[in-house]
Amino acid sequence: ILNKTAGVFKPSKRKVYEFLRSFNFHPGTPFLHKIVLGIETSCDDTAAAVVDETGNVLGEAIHSQTEVHLKTGGIIPPVAQQLHRENIQRTVQEILSASSISPSDLSAIATTIKPGLALSLGVGLSFSLQLVGQLKKPFIPIHHMEAHALTITLTNKVEFPFFVLLISGGHCLLALVQGVSDFLLLGKSLDIAPGDMLDKVARRLSLIKHPECSIMSGGKAIEHLAKQGNRFHFDTTPPLQCAKNCDFSFTGLQHLLNKIIIQKEKEEGIEQGQILSSAADIAAAVQHITACHIVKRTHRAILFCKQRNLLPQNNTVLVASGGVASNFYIHGALEILTNATQCTLLCPPPRLCTDNGIMIA
Repeated sequence: ILNKTAGVFKPSKRKVYEFLRSFNFHPGTPFLHKIVLGIETSCDDTAAAVVDETGNVLGEAIHSQTEVHLKTGGIIPPVAQQLHRENIQRTVQEILSASSISPSDLSAIATTIKPGLALSLGVGLSFSLQLVGQLKKPFIPIHHMEAHALTITLTNKVEFPFFVLLISGGHCLLALVQGVSDFLLLGKSLDIAPGDMLDKVARRLSLIKHPECSIMSGGKAIEHLAKQGNRFHFDTTPPLQCAKNCDFSFTGLQHLLNKIIIQKEKEEGIEQGQILSSAADIAAAVQHITACHIVKRTHRAILFCKQRNLLPQNNTVLVASGGVASNFYIHGALEILTNATQCTLLCPPPRLCTDNGIMIA
């Protein structure tokens, strides 16, 4: 991945020198702890943070691309790449200046190298490697999903092993976290991620034209509208009911919802692109079935691990992270599951659930 993405974006040496010269801190400033700069550009947000070895966040910044991608109906990789190029130097400079940290004071630079959009990853990686070369600091490649899984240790005292459920617009997986770099993958999506599916259903419902949802992402629009709908108006069942594993699948559910939407458009005599009168009911149905599917597969994984003594019988922790984990309805369904299985549900704060530089640092 280094070979493939390093050539995507190479800032000139002049720009790097200008970046370094912009700091006027005393070179002898003493710091008691090691300090790491974390850079995250795996998808559509340019994020960076400075964290010391005790977990103190000395500075953080994020430049969101949401408004741009809402106008185009989804993330276009070359557009995301260009926005990362425009924002990355400013983002890093912003946090270093705010925290009074000189680049020379950094102990290491950590950057997401996978998984994610190759064009977006390339911007962060190339910028980091240039900085590493100029500062002569260690470079730490970070796996995006491992960072999400371990974010909870910044806010809670969690003992290994624990469960992690990562559900977002780009990922869906269940893993047993046995150590800092020791993960047992229990299940993953066989096709698309839940957040991606919710976004596509929202797009098919044209919710961006809905007066209450015009500035919301697809998943947020579904969650908002579902509060007004009746999930029982549509009969849907979770996928993979008979599958003897802990994997997920959301493509079939998306196709089913598309058929329902087409049928309702015919019944109401409207064309694609217009708002259905039953949009809230469809939103409630898709949110409910998504929650049911996630909970059923997670329940299966918990039972599997307990039967094989992979988890402590008491004080079992389930960590739910990612953008979809902040959905209030899905979070409530997971609480029902953990109460029934005598587990503890922990979620990082919403700002740490989505992509951020803190988890990388």
